[in-house]
Amino acid sequence: SGIYLAHPQSRYFGVGRIGADQVRDYAERKGMTVAEVERWLSSQLAYDPDADAAAQ
Repeated sequence: SGIYLAHPQSRYFGVGRIGADQVRDYAERKGMTVAEVERWLSSQLAYDPDADAAAQ
């Protein structure tokens, strides 16, 4: 998903998946729990939150 501008010279790039460190930082800055952020960003995560929780 993203914003695509219809221009013949437009260039697009991907930013990759979101790591656990980025999720923790974002949750702290937004005043949200890590679980909430993981739920909202689940399709963009570079890890499986359920597998990480089971390992702890």
